[in-house]
Amino acid sequence: MDFFVIFIEGLASFLSPCVLPMLPMYVSYFAGEDKNLKKVVINSLGFVLGFTIIFVLLGIFASTLGKLITANSGYINIILGIIIILFGLNYIGILNIKILNKSKGIKKNTDKLSFFSAILFGMIFSVCWTPCVGVFLSSALMISSTSGNILKGGIMLFIFSIGLGIPFILTSVFLERLKNTFDFIKKHYDMINKIAGIILIFSGIRLMFMEK
Repeated sequence: MDFFVIFIEGLASFLSPCVLPMLPMYVSYFAGEDKNLKKVVINSLGFVLGFTIIFVLLGIFASTLGKLITANSGYINIILGIIIILFGLNYIGILNIKILNKSKGIKKNTDKLSFFSAILFGMIFSVCWTPCVGVFLSSALMISSTSGNILKGGIMLFIFSIGLGIPFILTSVFLERLKNTFDFIKKHYDMINKIAGIILIFSGIRLMFMEK
């Protein structure tokens, strides 16, 4: 049952207010200038592999320090909640966090993107956006921390990554069919960002006051 719950949490993370508005940019980055389907799929797989490596390592780490993480879950939730609120304020435009806004220049040198650089990009994504998917990721880590088994903890976060990765790959495959959706997101980008920011702020507050 835990594995199924973690898979669903991975899927839900894809719909995060941080990830969804940036989706057209990510897919364009995978595609490069020539929009070759094979290249898009390969780069998407590399991207998914990149954040999977980091999340699996987090799962192993969480299962190793299970009791410590469980005992301090309240403090961890407060820290994650504050970071998520900062993300939200950045999306609304109240704050200007440069490291988050750098992703707007992501389209540069897309023709040089390779499978291995896509893996690196996935790793960077996992580190930078971990707080943003923190509600679901922290839940997955809490479950893995109680497993008491390093291998099981790693497998749990691997399943989480599959849940998050499948929508990325499917979106890349059906790029042309989703063109209208992407155009809508781009056209209403500012409004979507503001809505996403408000959702993030409420999510951060909720996480901070979540019961242990």
